[in-house]
Amino acid sequence: MSLRNMTIYSVFVRNHGGSFEAVRRDAARIKALGADMIWLLPIHPIGKVKRKGTLGSPYAISDYRAVNPEYGTLEDFKRLADEIHRLGMKLMIDVVFHHTSPDSVLVRQHPDWFYRKEDGSFGNHVGDWSDIIDLDFNSQDLREYLIETLKQWARIVDGFRCDVAPMVPLDFWLDARWAVEEVRPGCIWLAETVESEFVRYNRNHGVICHSDAEMYQAFDICYDYDVYGDYRRYLKGEETLADYIRALERQECIYPENYVKLRCLENHDRPRAAFLIPDRKARLNWLVFNFLQKGTALVYDGQEWEPVHRPGLFDADPVERNGEPALTNLIRSLSEIKKNEILDQGAYSLQALPNDWVRVCYEQDEKKLLAFVSLKGKNGLMDAGLPEGRYTDLLTGKEVFVEEGMIASAGEPVVLLIG
Repeated sequence: MSLRNMTIYSVFVRNHGGSFEAVRRDAARIKALGADMIWLLPIHPIGKVKRKGTLGSPYAISDYRAVNPEYGTLEDFKRLADEIHRLGMKLMIDVVFHHTSPDSVLVRQHPDWFYRKEDGSFGNHVGDWSDIIDLDFNSQDLREYLIETLKQWARIVDGFRCDVAPMVPLDFWLDARWAVEEVRPGCIWLAETVESEFVRYNRNHGVICHSDAEMYQAFDICYDYDVYGDYRRYLKGEETLADYIRALERQECIYPENYVKLRCLENHDRPRAAFLIPDRKARLNWLVFNFLQKGTALVYDGQEWEPVHRPGLFDADPVERNGEPALTNLIRSLSEIKKNEILDQGAYSLQALPNDWVRVCYEQDEKKLLAFVSLKGKNGLMDAGLPEGRYTDLLTGKEVFVEEGMIASAGEPVVLLIG
């Protein structure tokens, strides 16, 4: 399966039942939702020095080669991995190699592997990350240790999501990828790439920070934070739909032809979609649009219940999972549509239409997939560019009528496959 046909489900173990076993028991439901891969936020022990909150951030890691005892044992983790694989899914874990907690195993054993401030003390390049200290990749021994760590986990998992990957030297990632391939052929590499403003800020302060275009040399998938600012500005009315669509369309020519973007409406670092887009009809259109953009789709832990509150990273803050999730059927349908080859191989284009509608189009040979989404949940009459007749909406199974080349909708998304 191509990465562009995949759906990833992201899990924060602490807030998803609190243990590897709890996630294992829920894995079949996640599979039934349409997930092809489960990505676990960091599974390792958390530092205690300068800890934020009661339990600390999972991104302030004290030992890369161990599992957080609050979640269970290494054997429990392996049982979870076995269950995910038995269900036909892949497993990805978070890799946080830019920094460690101030009391990590590496600080005690190899203090020379860390960045030092002018006064000789440990520190970090980003001021508000007060619970971590940065590693220094000038050390070849550090690089070898980290690569061996990746190879250890690659014997169990199928991929790595790499935290703030652009702030780690690209040549390290290239070396790591080749080394891991010997242990896990076809390992999937996802880079948390960053906003252009953050790239510029770091570079202006003499801190390494790679662009998405550079990161594609080592990674299969990059975040879509390069357009996140456009997305937020459009939601706030500071940017037109045409501006936002132009930003998305630029991705087609500034990245390699086989580029894959991670498309998400929410994640552990960003507000929930139900908070940012309170109108439910509009939000369901956004979900369809998210899945049908070129790239890998991400569903964040609990998104299917449509929570407004983003769970915290520093204390236990579980998602309320009462009853059948409202979005189960829609996410399942979108995951199935996502697997159509045309979304990987087809010529892709977006068009901003009047009244805040978007036309998504994939064309391959004689086939065409068309989607019409209303990002404000408004009624609309769209130029479908299709012959007059009856068509079937892939989302609902209902008939859609094209008259004089036009489709009418009461603000509901429409997805058509022709040919």
